[in-house]
Amino acid sequence: MDIQYNSWLEKFKQPFGAVEMNSTVNFNIKVDSEEYIKSVALIVKKQGEKVEIEECSMKPYETNKYKYHYQVSKGSGLYLYCFKITAINHEGQEFCLYYGKSKDSGEGYQYVNEASIRWYQLTCYEENDQAPDWYQQGIFYQIFPDRFFNGNENKTINSPKSNTFIYGTENDLPMYIKDESGDIKRWDFYGGNLKGIKNKIPYFKQLGVTGLYLNPIFEANSNHRYDTNDYFNIDPVLGTNEEFKELVDELHENGIRIILDGVFSHVGRNSQYFNYSGLFGDHEGAYRNPHSKYRDWFTFLHYPDEYESWWGIADLPEINKHDKSYQDFIYGKSSSVLSFWQQYNIDGWRLDVADELPNFFLEGIRKNINQTDGKVLIGEVWEDASNKVAYGESKEYASHPVLHGVMNYPLREQILDLVNERKTIQQVAREMLEMKENYPDYFYYNLFNNIGTHDTKRILSECDGSFQKVALAFALLFMTPGVPCIYYGDEVGLYGEKDPDNRRFYPWKTPNKELMKVCQNWATIRRSHDSLLTGECHFLYHTKDNLFAIYRFTQEEESICFFNFSNFEKDLSIDNWLCDELDPIVVTEIIKRFDVPRLTISKRHHLFLVKQLFK
Repeated sequence: MDIQYNSWLEKFKQPFGAVEMNSTVNFNIKVDSEEYIKSVALIVKKQGEKVEIEECSMKPYETNKYKYHYQVSKGSGLYLYCFKITAINHEGQEFCLYYGKSKDSGEGYQYVNEASIRWYQLTCYEENDQAPDWYQQGIFYQIFPDRFFNGNENKTINSPKSNTFIYGTENDLPMYIKDESGDIKRWDFYGGNLKGIKNKIPYFKQLGVTGLYLNPIFEANSNHRYDTNDYFNIDPVLGTNEEFKELVDELHENGIRIILDGVFSHVGRNSQYFNYSGLFGDHEGAYRNPHSKYRDWFTFLHYPDEYESWWGIADLPEINKHDKSYQDFIYGKSSSVLSFWQQYNIDGWRLDVADELPNFFLEGIRKNINQTDGKVLIGEVWEDASNKVAYGESKEYASHPVLHGVMNYPLREQILDLVNERKTIQQVAREMLEMKENYPDYFYYNLFNNIGTHDTKRILSECDGSFQKVALAFALLFMTPGVPCIYYGDEVGLYGEKDPDNRRFYPWKTPNKELMKVCQNWATIRRSHDSLLTGECHFLYHTKDNLFAIYRFTQEEESICFFNFSNFEKDLSIDNWLCDELDPIVVTEIIKRFDVPRLTISKRHHLFLVKQLFK
């Protein structure tokens, strides 16, 4: 039996990708068979607390073709679908075949029983939840504050912490001092601070950055500060609340926004809320006082020494987000953490381990954020956020207006797969298209794109020290829909393996200026072309010549960037380019408009072209 359906092509499914609530989706399928086709049905199941399944009879309309207009009427969320073909064979026996997705989406696969089906995904969103223009059209720079720059005269260190060590030079490599159990015994500091970030505002402008994302800056014991001690105070090593206000004001005066890292899933064991060490008094905190006002924030298995902690790390007691007093503390009152820092006019938050925050908790945060116009809320999610399930809960990131977007770690893997030639170009192009299909447009363009963060190897290390590959990775980052974010030092070739090596001090005395020019040029290109800021996107590939291209377009402008990841020079041709969501004839017409037959692409290089459209 020959069954034809492709979720990426309009002749089989309209519209493409995610849809708004109560929309109608037109499904078309072709079934060629020697057997008698008794019926063709669309099977849809809505994910939720109770799975609802519909079997919709498809109507024949042309030879061997069937259609159904499905109204998405059961609310926002995840709809899964497949097709059921009931037929009668030559012996008069009735049987069923099912048609679901293959490994990718797009073209599918025939299944003989329903239990083995891979279902197609249809994301239904509640409303068009646009992020502020300043965010969606921005270029961000992520800073690990201790490792960026010390703005004090003579490089003195603000308020050194007890039982820690400070590196002798900024060139020293980071390392942990651990005890016999593997816990970190001595935290290490370089002395980067808020004054240092403020001092480098001219550098951000030179680089083309329009927004900063800071790793945690609140008072803590560690250098990474994901072990919050006090949500209402800047860590003294970094500076003071007043200095933070000065930093925000000066950034805004220079057209640069700032978002903070919100760590609300857990706190530090030595925080005033838990107070394991007694730093805040012998009878303060949940660990030392069973009657503490913070006692119900934590889940003790055996008081006080056994308690729930983040991923079993005793230094990070986990918070019970269902506790009303904690909800009020973070977002529910005018005196909450979010309201307090809004007084400093910050521009938004990136939520650490967003998966570990229940849906209702995220809604509470977003409600607080919405009290002030123009703020953005981003979540740390490492996978496809449209179908994420965590802690027994289906997450609503791409269907419910809670997060504006998430960190786009899948894109990082796809970029590395391309530049390091770990997968075929066709494989990666299809992975990219599946992400585009699963996300609503507004969410897709709000993704916080990266090629490295404080939790990954640095891009230069991932590219085995090849600056050519890093330049290709930056080109892919800036060409792809979403908001590009540069991890401090990546733009000047800072090397780094896994944590802690990926948190070296910025090499102010030995930057790679050629690589920095690559970033500067791409920042300029992106800000100068609406097709890259807001344009639609298609992923093109040439299987014979092993080339890749990203095509972006608006009504007024179209641009394309060709990529050659191989170690050989390639000639560009018009023919044989493919795009999994476009007819090959349309793809050929796109390539023709850029006069490519006269062009070549050097080995491990890219070529950016742009044209104005006149209508």
